[in-house]
Amino acid sequence: MGSSAAISKAISVLVADSNHMQSQLLASALRRRPEFRVSSCELTHNAVLTAVAAHPTNVALMNAEKDMSVMRSLHLAHPHVRKVLLVESSNRNTVTNAFRAGARGLFCFTESPFRLLCKCIHCVHEGQLWICNQQLEYLVETVAQVPSLRVVNNNGFNLLTAREEQVVALVADGLTNRDVARELGLTENTVKKYLFHIFDKVGVSSRVELVLYAVTRGAVQNAEWVPAAMPQ
Repeated sequence: MGSSAAISKAISVLVADSNHMQSQLLASALRRRPEFRVSSCELTHNAVLTAVAAHPTNVALMNAEKDMSVMRSLHLAHPHVRKVLLVESSNRNTVTNAFRAGARGLFCFTESPFRLLCKCIHCVHEGQLWICNQQLEYLVETVAQVPSLRVVNNNGFNLLTAREEQVVALVADGLTNRDVARELGLTENTVKKYLFHIFDKVGVSSRVELVLYAVTRGAVQNAEWVPAAMPQ
């Protein structure tokens, strides 16, 4: 009876890593802890979503520092799953991009022992954030900015509205129309209309051309409140 109760209360942990040996070693170490029920998979969109569907997951440990799109996909599909990004270092870009992608914590094995990873899993499972003071400072500084690109023409004049610039920034980050809609609280059809206006103003005909234009002629804007109304 006691054993069954312990199993039912165990935290379900998914280890997702592109390195099979690393994934197996970490999963094996966690399985030695009775409070965890552990599964593992490759770090791909399909593998992660399939694993979560097969084994309902409380906490996902993801070695996705080089490509956080898998974490973002998991967050959009299963926002209730707590995600921890496993990193080699925690620089400003890694920290901000991780939390934008849905992470609830960052864990660095070069800075912390395995026992703290177990504590990290418990903390994020309970709804807390696992973050150090330096990482928190990065996030506080990032709050002063929104994902927005000031897009200008050859003379340096603004081409787009504030909301259109946000759409461009999210598209440049690799988000789909559906993802952009979720980020900005719009409908997917509204995002398509924004892109139509943006293409026309900038003089491009594809998302790739738009991203290249934005990267070469864009600059990050300071934070501002942007209404959700469509441009006239």
